[in-house]
Order: sequence, then C-alpha cells, then structure tokens
Amino acid sequence: MIEIPSDLHKDLVPLAFLLGNWAGAGVHDFPGSEKCNFGQEVAFTHDGRDFLEYRSHSWVLDKDGNKVRPLESEHGFWRIDADRKVEVTMTRDDGVIEIWYGELADKKPQIDLVTDAVARTAASQPYTGGKRLYGYVKSDLMWVGEKQTPEVELRPYMSAHLKKVVTPEEVERWAKALPDDMPDDGIAFFK
Repeated sequence: MIEIPSDLHKDLVPLAFLLGNWAGAGVHDFPGSEKCNFGQEVAFTHDGRDFLEYRSHSWVLDKDGNKVRPLESEHGFWRIDADRKVEVTMTRDDGVIEIWYGELADKKPQIDLVTDAVARTAASQPYTGGKRLYGYVKSDLMWVGEKQTPEVELRPYMSAHLKKVVTPEEVERWAKALPDDMPDDGIAFFK
C-alpha cells in the first residue's frame, strides 16, 4: 500500500512509493570481492523539505542467513523535478561520494539512475561509476546496481529484494482507518 503523508513536500509525491523502512536480502558479486549473499535495511524518510533522506546498511550473510559482518553503508538525498528527473547525492562508507541522475519511468514506479560525478578518498577502492535500477513491484522494493572500475567494465554487482517493514503503530493506525461498515465475515468485502 502506498501512503502519501500529508506533510510530504508536494514535489516528492511521485517518489512516495519509496517512503518507509525496507528489509531483505540480495546477492553481491564483483571481481576482486567476495561473492556473497547479503542482508539489507533501507530507510527513505522526509522532514517536509523537497528531498527524501536515504540510508542503507548491508551485511554479509552466512549459508544459514546469519549476519557475519558489515558489507557497506550509504547515506544520501533524493530529489525529483517537475519533468520526473531524479537527482541523488550519496556518500558511502568506503570513501566514495557520488552524484546520480536519472528518471522516474512514465506510469510505473521505476527509477533508472547513472552516476554523473564520482569523488574518492585515498583509502577507497578504484571506482569510476555505476548504474542503478529501483522498482516497486507488487508492494516490494527491488533494485540492481552496476559498477565499473578502471579494470572492470560496467557490470551488475549487487541486487536485492526488500519488503516493507511494518511497525505495530502503523498496523494500529491502519486498523483505526478501516471503514465502520466492513462486513463481519470479511469475505463479503471482496465480492
């Protein structure tokens, strides 16, 4: 269910499908790095201004799905203009700062992004750019990331399938918002 908060900046309504806390798992595979399954938690929040705040934390999972160690963390800000152009500024824990540009697809909740600028600290690994695709599919958030380095051409390196995390407070709020005239058996509601 996509909910549009009343205090969401009007420019951000097309990105409302991203809002909330998400959790799930994915696959990481890039030459020179350990191939692994990973867990991920993502949050898209807002404070009434014209951007979404983005935070992502991922960790390596063992074969039983237990956390082994951190994989990567990102923090950024997402904006969209009247022409559905999306811009993202992002900082990663490995010493990389990126500016991404892309577009929200027409008539579907899908965003394609590509790096426009990359800055790296001396401690970071080689990295020259990337692409990302985010999509809202059957109430889930899915994404795939591609990256390139001076030695490796652009290729997929991470992808994940995330589910919306629902708090008990949200369930209570939704329950209070149900219409008073719902049928007792629940089945008639779907007829």
